[in-house]
Amino acid sequence: MEVVPRKSDVDDDRNSDGDGHSNGKKMGTLLENFMRSQRTSFKSLFLRKKSGAEDDADSPRPLPFLSPIANSVVSRCSKILKVSTEELCHHFDEEIPESARQPSLYSRNFVEFCSYKAMNVATKAPDYLGDKEFRHLTFDMMLAWESPDVASEETTTCKEAEDGDGWSLFYAASTTMAVQVENKKTAGIDAFARIAPACSAIADVITVKNLFYALTGSSCNRLHFLLYDKYLRSLDKVIKAAKNVSGPTFSNFQLAEGEIILDIDGTVPLQPVLQHIGISAWPGRLTLTNYALYFESLGVGVYDNAVRYDLATDMKQVIKPELTGPLGARLFDRAVMYKSASVVEPVYMEFPELKGSSRRDYWLDICFEVLRAHRFARKNNFREIQRAETIARAILGIFRYRAIKEAFSIFPSNYKTILPYNLAESLPGGDVILETLAIHLELVKVDAPCHDDSGSPFTKQKKILSPVSVMALDRLGLTLLKQIKLDIDLVAVGDVCVAEINPLETALKNSILDTGRAEAAQATVDQVKVEGIDTNVAVMKELLFPVIALASHLQSLASWEDALKSIVFLVLVCYTIHRGWIQYVFPVFLVSLALVMLWRRYFNRGKPLEAFRVRPPPSRNTVEQLLTLQDAVSQVEALIQAANIVLLKIRALLFAVIPQATDRVALLLIIMAVVFAFVPPRYLILLAFLEVFTREMPLRKESTNRWIRRMREWWIRIPAAPVQLIKTDDKKNK
Repeated sequence: MEVVPRKSDVDDDRNSDGDGHSNGKKMGTLLENFMRSQRTSFKSLFLRKKSGAEDDADSPRPLPFLSPIANSVVSRCSKILKVSTEELCHHFDEEIPESARQPSLYSRNFVEFCSYKAMNVATKAPDYLGDKEFRHLTFDMMLAWESPDVASEETTTCKEAEDGDGWSLFYAASTTMAVQVENKKTAGIDAFARIAPACSAIADVITVKNLFYALTGSSCNRLHFLLYDKYLRSLDKVIKAAKNVSGPTFSNFQLAEGEIILDIDGTVPLQPVLQHIGISAWPGRLTLTNYALYFESLGVGVYDNAVRYDLATDMKQVIKPELTGPLGARLFDRAVMYKSASVVEPVYMEFPELKGSSRRDYWLDICFEVLRAHRFARKNNFREIQRAETIARAILGIFRYRAIKEAFSIFPSNYKTILPYNLAESLPGGDVILETLAIHLELVKVDAPCHDDSGSPFTKQKKILSPVSVMALDRLGLTLLKQIKLDIDLVAVGDVCVAEINPLETALKNSILDTGRAEAAQATVDQVKVEGIDTNVAVMKELLFPVIALASHLQSLASWEDALKSIVFLVLVCYTIHRGWIQYVFPVFLVSLALVMLWRRYFNRGKPLEAFRVRPPPSRNTVEQLLTLQDAVSQVEALIQAANIVLLKIRALLFAVIPQATDRVALLLIIMAVVFAFVPPRYLILLAFLEVFTREMPLRKESTNRWIRRMREWWIRIPAAPVQLIKTDDKKNK
């Protein structure tokens, strides 16, 4: 490419001709305007030279095995790292294992290598989230990851930066390298999951995919730059707000060292937070930090001293959703209940809103996240830096949650949360995720490897990991550990490494597979649920029809309606019991059931299960259903009363309220003990079967009825032991 050096802007305009010279004039004008408007030290890393000839001479050279977008990203990374693209290739070949340098993986892993190193340097600036050029660069890293090599050149749509609004410091390469993605270009979930966790503030490796789904819920699961840019701007706003409210003059309580305010509610007069204790309620302001909840009651124009509800120490805290209302009435499902050993009675924080309970659900989630993070740290007996890293993950997760909520008004549902500890608690096999995270955090140390051009900390120091979340908060101006000085040149070695899969990703993937099966099964459960007591009873009867039919057949045999069948059944069962085969009946039944299931599996392979047909009873109105329910409740109450009477009569026999009856029962128990001690069990089973099965036999029916009548009369004469109900004193504040 031939470049004509210019003496001045005017000479350049006069000497230029054709489209190339016109573009050079336009680019020069944009450059001058840009350099006058940008003054920050962070952006100065990426400034171009004033001279067009010098710019082309110093611009990184494109690599032939990379696509245009990948070349653009690598060239910008080389400017950030202040090394040439050839040197980056050389470092990549020396530092990355040979298995990651296979031809099919080389381009993508090289893009990862450059991206991770450049992001570690770029994130050292205090305001990198607020810089649009950084957001453009990280998004283009995702696009380059998806289309890293020359084979994808035709599918990658790029264009040169032509206007002032689209110009970026990160695009400040030679004119042939300055590319910008069209508005229709989007990134996928795999690219987002490999690039975003390299910056701990943007995403966590545990929740990165749920974050992607939250961002792309309305865009067919493809991430547009406008969505990504809006998310990062909202995240930057949330973090700056947390820095501003953490000052000593903000509230009526003193923050401990390393305590960070995560969110505040109740400052708007129309949306107060109500604290309920007993039947009293008082409006105020609720503040959540990484250690506790603080509630400040609203007095006459000012807030009273804050009441602290601890979340960090082990006080057997219980946090759950609860109903609340005026004067202690349980009317509205929009409160969070806090109970611990430090409070006399439960405290309810109500979040009034006209519709729904999303405000309460948000506070419940973030309180759970802080509480579970501290429990996780206590359970594993972490050291100070590891405990700080554990809490920092929760803090960044809450900031991301706030950013999503404020930017997109999204409240992730269960199994889709973007809070790491809540997600681990809600997923099947979440304990495996936490165990993997604990092993991961055991490797975290402050003396992680520093930057060294001769060696890669990503590969040479795998046994030492950096506290990436603590470092991210510190670089953003929120310090957790003031007594531990983090090296400014510390390399962030943590959740992501080039060409490697984090064990957390594997554990999460296995858990998500189980979650998919659970959700699919739950969907079928929701489909088959029917309403109405009569309808559910009808469904149960149809499902239990084989058992009911078998019981009816046995009852028919025991009633001796057909004497021949009853005799044959009696002889077979007695012979089975006598030979000792009764112990094999249950195993044979289980084996038969297993064989039937396997037979069904083999012959019905691929065939959908036919719907279970049930004839519903005649429909009833609401009043009839309520009467049916009342009748069912009355029957259950009668059964419980009868059971209590039996227990009270047994108590009377035990305490010899009627001595004659007690003597008879004691003698019967002694006889039974002797029988059980000396008679083989199979003969006892045989006698019990004969007694039950031959009661309705014509030869025994009359004597059996007489014997049952005498037993009933004897039982009626047994009095019940007395019961006295004692009312407890209600000491609650009313």
